[in-house]
Amino acid sequence: MSDTPVSEMSFEEAMRELETVVGQLERGDVALEDSIKLYERGAELKARCETKLKEAEEKVAAITLDQNGTPTGTAPVEGL
Repeated sequence: MSDTPVSEMSFEEAMRELETVVGQLERGDVALEDSIKLYERGAELKARCETKLKEAEEKVAAITLDQNGTPTGTAPVEGL
């Protein structure tokens, strides 16, 4: 596992580590206590990925279109 706090990870970093965690849990060769820690870390990583995806969706949603559907620019999204 990475020493980087989950809250500072990019989407790609969190996704890579989440895939590693899932792989370890699926193999089932991890002690129970370690499995619990991995599951908790995985839950944090999943939440981080969801947050980063939501931010990206909001940025895409901020693209303004004219009446023909042609992009005309962007509008600021509150809170970003």
